[in-house]
Amino acid sequence: MLYNERQNEIINILKRKKNIKVGALAKALYVSEATVRRDLAEMQKLGLIERNHGGAILLEVSDEISMFVRMNENAKEKETVAAKAIPHIPEFKSVFVDSSSTALALAQRLDLTFKTVVTNNLQSALLLSRIENINLVIPGGNIAPASVSITGSRTSRQLESFHFDLMLASCAAVKNTGAYEKSLEQSEIKSVAFENSDKRILLADSTKFDKSGAYLFKKLSEFDLIVTDRLTDDQKSRLDGMPIIC
Repeated sequence: MLYNERQNEIINILKRKKNIKVGALAKALYVSEATVRRDLAEMQKLGLIERNHGGAILLEVSDEISMFVRMNENAKEKETVAAKAIPHIPEFKSVFVDSSSTALALAQRLDLTFKTVVTNNLQSALLLSRIENINLVIPGGNIAPASVSITGSRTSRQLESFHFDLMLASCAAVKNTGAYEKSLEQSEIKSVAFENSDKRILLADSTKFDKSGAYLFKKLSEFDLIVTDRLTDDQKSRLDGMPIIC
């Protein structure tokens, strides 16, 4: 297994078992206990897990999980959402790409040459910086280690001075008719970018629907477009009239 794939599998195991010993993880992953301990030490630094009596516990109370985990989770669904969204992207010269891996998946498919791109996610900025002739901007603020993103009141204030032709955003959960976040800081940052954007597109794969989030980002009806990979009949009924593509 590759390094990040193994840590992603550890997260998946902990989601099922809640806590597990190092020896059991080593057997499940077909690696040495020393390798597992190194992985757990790194994951603890990222705020993903807590070491406990020779094993690990998943920190379910943490607001967010790291970008490398989110990029691997539900990758097929995210790619489907990105592909469906592309025909509906308007002409733009400036775009805000939020800290989600889904927005990054779409941004990487777009022609961003000679465009101004603003993101508050360090991993997204690193990947997008490889594009030639891109005007890439990262707002200042506090770094949230788990999500590798920049947050805080300073970030929000800086974003107030921008105007975007387009906003690409996802969310932690879609419940009833609202898009929610688990982090107040992320919700506030996205709200500022939302208000300063001409067209706002929400990218939410089917795993986000009917989940829970503490902080309302925006009502679904406020977005210009919502793109997902699929909806159940019940969800289609409840969201009838919304600007949704699935």
